[in-house]
Amino acid sequence: MLIMPQSRIRDEKINQLKSGQTVYAESSELIRLIKRDIAKYHLHVHCDQTNTGCWFMPLQEKISS
Repeated sequence: MLIMPQSRIRDEKINQLKSGQTVYAESSELIRLIKRDIAKYHLHVHCDQTNTGCWFMPLQEKISS
């Protein structure tokens, strides 16, 4: 069985968020890593944490004219 490192999974999920996709994480360690990178890259994301995991939904930035 091939085990993927948490950092690689995090990188893939951050790239998905950057491209506007919603992502889900179950483990508390992966959720912590994703939240750290969201802050690091100043991403506008809504986090919906449940008992079983966390949904990360990218938010649309408002463009002022």
